[in-house]
Amino acid sequence: MIAASSTLALVHYLRCQGVLDPAAVEQITGYPQEALTDPDLMIPADQHYHLWEYAEAVTGDPAVGLHVGQMVDPDRMGLVGHVFFNCDTLGEAVTQYVRLHRLINESVRLSFEQTGDQAVLTWQADSPGHYCRQDMDRTIASVLCRTRHFIHPGIVADWVEIAHASPDYAGEYRELFGGTVRFGCKSTRLAFDSRHLQHPIPHRNPYVYSAVLKQVNTLLSRLQSRRTFGRKIRRLISQQMSTERIDADTLARQCHMSRQTLYRRLKKEGLGFHDLVEEVRKDKAMRYVASDHYALGEIAFLLGFSELSAFSRAFKRWTGIAPAQYRARHLADQSRRGGS
Repeated sequence: MIAASSTLALVHYLRCQGVLDPAAVEQITGYPQEALTDPDLMIPADQHYHLWEYAEAVTGDPAVGLHVGQMVDPDRMGLVGHVFFNCDTLGEAVTQYVRLHRLINESVRLSFEQTGDQAVLTWQADSPGHYCRQDMDRTIASVLCRTRHFIHPGIVADWVEIAHASPDYAGEYRELFGGTVRFGCKSTRLAFDSRHLQHPIPHRNPYVYSAVLKQVNTLLSRLQSRRTFGRKIRRLISQQMSTERIDADTLARQCHMSRQTLYRRLKKEGLGFHDLVEEVRKDKAMRYVASDHYALGEIAFLLGFSELSAFSRAFKRWTGIAPAQYRARHLADQSRRGGS
């Protein structure tokens, strides 16, 4: 799920460009435009990412994500944005940003680390289907542009790694971020001098910070409670993957509910049963193949495939390469890291 405030920011940009079609937005997102103003609303990630594709088409601008990200509007930052820019320092703001990121986008994991004199933010989509070039462009552009606007205009990135291939507008990244930019990487990462973490936030308001933080903590608690059922179903799917045919009726009986109730509760979390099965199978496949603990035929059996060829076709669909090739690359990478 994606915070509706992110969708609303894109809608506002389309309006400013004179290409907004409210009916088209409602058809794509499933919500009328006025509903997107609800601060508690989250919409399915697929719908949000389809809106980005639509935005690129109607604007004729492949770099639309970078351009939306460069717009700084305090009224359209969402609750998490108001927490971020009312912290004491940039370091505290980054900590809160990582902690609360699930309230912005549940389909992308965000992490933070300090290595020597650099601070590094890393965005990793939970699946290839949830990687959206335009939305990732907006995310990293907005992080840097809002930080420059609210904290210090001289902050630049030391380097940036982008998970998608180099686009025709690659030069815009270098102009915006100020450091080295590499494309086609394993994840999207942004590094900056860790000394910036000590920068105080000039116009912070402790009263706004306290009030908004209380509200987002309530939302986060509600989200964690809501996600519990999905985690339970994932666990049951994982346990039964190699022992029996996985079907919704069986899992529903184990949860003491009907299949319709199972589907309904998963839908509330933005999940589909068959997508969950596929997701669990893919995650286990990638771990098993990378670990080299099992032969490929054994992995196929453990994941419920009738034969190795069927598993190989599925794995190539998930990753773009055959399992043997994936294993060879992973082992080569491990060997290089071990020797460095």
